[in-house]
Amino acid sequence: MFIHKLSYYKYIYNGVLILIIKSFKLNKKIILAITFFIISLSIILFVSLAIDENEQETQESKENNFIKWVDFNVSYEALDLTSKLDIDSHNKDADIKYNWIELLAYLACKNGGNFKNFKKSDLDTLVQKLKDGETMGNLTQNLKNYDYYYESYSAVLSQFIGYNSDEKYGVIAFLPIAKGYSFSHYDDFGKSRSYGFQRTHLGNDLMGSIGTPIVAVESGTIEHLGWNQFGGWRIGIRSFDKKRYYYYAHLRKDHPYADGLKEGDVVSAGDLIGYLGMTGYSIKENVNNINVPHLHFGMQLIFDESQVDSPNEIWIDVYNIVEFLKRNRSQIIKNFGDVP
Repeated sequence: MFIHKLSYYKYIYNGVLILIIKSFKLNKKIILAITFFIISLSIILFVSLAIDENEQETQESKENNFIKWVDFNVSYEALDLTSKLDIDSHNKDADIKYNWIELLAYLACKNGGNFKNFKKSDLDTLVQKLKDGETMGNLTQNLKNYDYYYESYSAVLSQFIGYNSDEKYGVIAFLPIAKGYSFSHYDDFGKSRSYGFQRTHLGNDLMGSIGTPIVAVESGTIEHLGWNQFGGWRIGIRSFDKKRYYYYAHLRKDHPYADGLKEGDVVSAGDLIGYLGMTGYSIKENVNNINVPHLHFGMQLIFDESQVDSPNEIWIDVYNIVEFLKRNRSQIIKNFGDVP
């Protein structure tokens, strides 16, 4: 549009210049009129081009106005304390209803986004201010980076607490390892991996026994199901709000998935989706090339579709999330006709 306008005005200018040349023999009034017309046209052209450029910049700004990176390092202690305040305030019908994401975003602003600096006293001080009549709106309206932390933490945690099917308020997301099955893990996010090429580990490995039932952490739609040379038999589930992509990998050889699952299916939080195994690190399908049986569990945050399957993917450390979700495990009754 910008180029078309420029060409259009250039065409007019050429015409005007021809008129000027022909008008030298005309009287002064005609020359003044033509001069006034040229000046007016120049002003219109300048304003029009400035508006076009501003509109283009505004459109580009809107298209790129999404979060590009999140370093989710909220500690288990912070998750535990704020979630209890949230849940208790709703179940006890308290005068103040706490929102754990608001509390965490406020605390992130106070500690510079580094929860290694988290102090319970900071949370206690915030809670006391709210009890004394302050509101989160007033406390955060001039708080630098609050909106960023609130949006980031909402993208991670928004469907972890709420009302379940029995209308009870509490933790509604599930640990990916079914109830009654043991596992171990440590914070291995960012560790080096070398199969295929040198890269960092973008998840948390949960070590367990082959055949351990794996459940959906959150309700969503199955976007990927099948073989991947790195993750072996894997399943990828996208949350309904499109903000989270859950990745479950290295599933069981020969029988990786719950019967009947396919891409496009909707699963509910706590549903059986597959079985722990040790497949992967092979172009050939259905191969056990992983040394230790485990579930690779990962979470990708998506603020814009341009971040899907691109160098701009945002994967977060889920170690503390796994620790937090140990309090809510799904009871799976093994169907031995389903699993050999």
